[in-house]
Amino acid sequence: MRGGQVRIPATYMRGGTSKGVFFRLADLPEAARAPGRARDRLFQRVIGSPDPYGKQTDGMGGATSSTSKCVIVSPSTREGHDVDYLYGQVSIDSDFVDWSGNCGNLSSAVGPFAIAQGMLDPSRVPHEGRCTVRIWQANIGKTILAHVPVVDGQVQETGDFELDGVTFPAAEVVLEFLDPSDEGDGGGAMFPTGNLVDTLDVPGVGELRATMITAGIPTVFVNAADIGFDGTELQPAINEDKAALAKLEAIRVAGALRMGLIRSPEEALTRQHTPKVAFVAPPKGYVSSSGKAVAAEAIDLNVRALSMGKLHHAMMGTASVAIATAAAVPGTLVNLAAGGGQRDVVRFGHPSGTLQVGASVQQVDGQWCVTRAVMSRSARVLMEGMVRVPADTLE
Repeated sequence: MRGGQVRIPATYMRGGTSKGVFFRLADLPEAARAPGRARDRLFQRVIGSPDPYGKQTDGMGGATSSTSKCVIVSPSTREGHDVDYLYGQVSIDSDFVDWSGNCGNLSSAVGPFAIAQGMLDPSRVPHEGRCTVRIWQANIGKTILAHVPVVDGQVQETGDFELDGVTFPAAEVVLEFLDPSDEGDGGGAMFPTGNLVDTLDVPGVGELRATMITAGIPTVFVNAADIGFDGTELQPAINEDKAALAKLEAIRVAGALRMGLIRSPEEALTRQHTPKVAFVAPPKGYVSSSGKAVAAEAIDLNVRALSMGKLHHAMMGTASVAIATAAAVPGTLVNLAAGGGQRDVVRFGHPSGTLQVGASVQQVDGQWCVTRAVMSRSARVLMEGMVRVPADTLE
């Protein structure tokens, strides 16, 4: 402790189109090693929340949902896994840390972090090639396989893999999400209502067709045209329109109620990370946020999704799993926007460009289920050392 501050070993990493502060569980102050208020307060102070200015100037956060995140990694005690991974989405301006879901983007950084921190049996790390890190995603109780490139026995971070939404190329990390449907409080089914398409009665909006799915992360999909959009919108068109944000939040709350994730609309305030709400549309050309032209012929559909109440600058990894899974099931709104039929791979347009994802689905006893979803991301260490927080944070 120096100058009234506690120093905690930490690594600041980019994973996919997100950034977060990574901790080893054993390095956390003792009070924060277990779930509870002490851990939440610590992560909030690290990130710089809650901040009524919405800037997170006095912390490591970047004032967006993509950069207001913390991760805990520890050696796994679960058979067949290398590490346990726990993710906290820190609210920017409210006193809240959401532990209800995973971050698919930061999932790509967990494997590299675990290897670099010596959490794997050395015999499992090749001198050259790819190391498969078996990750237990503790928020949702699922397995992720991260295939991490290794050179000279070390994680390879640089490379020529390009990911729309990330400025510089890096090394490709392939993620496999095994059995990614969430059987938790959503009711045990990939489509918790039992329907591929439902009619939602949304207060202040009216009746809307919706596909609600729990693969990757609970997600409510609606047609862009039904809510006055065309699916090519960029962040300013949504995030600077308070009426649009209110409409999309009303849809999210209605979907959460129908999916059984909350019991009353008021509970949505304490469950901001899930479910996600997204709108889909048939392929249409547009210019991405970087100025790159995306041709209609290059994509199967357009998708825009919100995270923590704002339109995401690219696409959340977990929502990408939901998109891939829903696209693979004939008759969902996502599948119909992509042209219908059965498909195991889909390429969609998002505000920063395009992304290809795949999913394997099947019907068992009349119920759709997903066995795995696959996508490519990249990850890189940005800084490592000590993060400091005022000592009274832990009192």
